Amino acid sequence: MSCVQLGLAASVDLFTRLPAEGVAALRLVWAGLILLVIVRPRPSSFTRSSLGAAAVLGVVTAGLTMLFMAAVARIPLGTASAVEFLGPLGVAVVRGRGRGLVWPVLAAGGVVLLTEPWQAGVDPLGLGFALAAAGCWAGYILLTQRVGDQVTGLQGLAVSMPVAGLVSALVAGVTVPGLVPALTPTVLLAGLGLGLLLPVVPFALEMLALRRLNTGAFGTLMALEPAIALIVGAVVLGQLPKVLGIVGIVLVVTAGIGAARTGGREETPDAPLDAGVAAGAGRASS
Repeated sequence: MSCVQLGLAASVDLFTRLPAEGVAALRLVWAGLILLVIVRPRPSSFTRSSLGAAAVLGVVTAGLTMLFMAAVARIPLGTASAVEFLGPLGVAVVRGRGRGLVWPVLAAGGVVLLTEPWQAGVDPLGLGFALAAAGCWAGYILLTQRVGDQVTGLQGLAVSMPVAGLVSALVAGVTVPGLVPALTPTVLLAGLGLGLLLPVVPFALEMLALRRLNTGAFGTLMALEPAIALIVGAVVLGQLPKVLGIVGIVLVVTAGIGAARTGGREETPDAPLDAGVAAGAGRASS
C-alpha cells in the first residue's frame, strides 16, 4: 500500500503530460512487460482453469485502474476513495465471521473520517464509475487469492498483468486522442519507473499476502491505504491532515491490527505457498 501511494504521488508530474487514463495504461503496459521478462510464465504451470482465472484477473485489474481514474476525473478524490472502498469492505463483511465483523465496521468509520465524502457534491456518472471500481476491487481480491493458490510463484501475475496492459492500452487508445505522440522517450522512461513502483511490487506482494490471509482480513487491511495516503500526502505533497483525518487513521490502524491478529487462513495450499515464497519473494522486492 505504501508503494501504491508513493507511486501515485510520483505520478503527479506525469499527469501534466498525459491524461489519467493514459498514465494508468502506461503503468500497466510496462508492468506487464517487466513481469513477462522477469518471471517468464510457463504453460506447464497452468491448468485451463487457472489460466482462465489469471486472464480474468487481468481484465478486472485493468477495469479497476481505468474506472477509478475515470471517477477521480469527475468527483473529488476523497469521495471516490470512500465509494471504492465499498469493494474490499464488502468482501470483509461477507467473508467475516462473528467478532470479525467488528473490524470492517471500524475500518469503514475510519475511512469515512479520512475521506470526508460529504465535503462536495457527487456527479452521478463519477459515482457510477467509483461504484464500478469498487466491484472490480472486490473481484480483484477474490481472483488474486484464487490465482495465487492455484499457480506457484508469480506465474499467475505474469499472465494477468500483460492482459491488464493490453486491455488498458486498447481502451486508452480509443478514448485518449493524441496518446501516441505524447509518449516521448522521457514519458516512456518515467512510465517504466512508475510501472515498477505501481503496480509490479505492490501487486506481487498482495498475491503473496493473500496466500497467508483470508479475504475478509485482507479486505479490512486495505482500509489502511487511505491512512497511508494521508501520511504520504503530508510528507511528500505537504497536504497536512485535519483532526478528523487523524481520528480516522487511529480507527483504521486499530481495525488493521485486529484483522491481522484474527485473519490467518485456516488452510493454505502447501505447494503453491512454498514455491511462491521461494520464487516470488525476491522478484517482488526487486
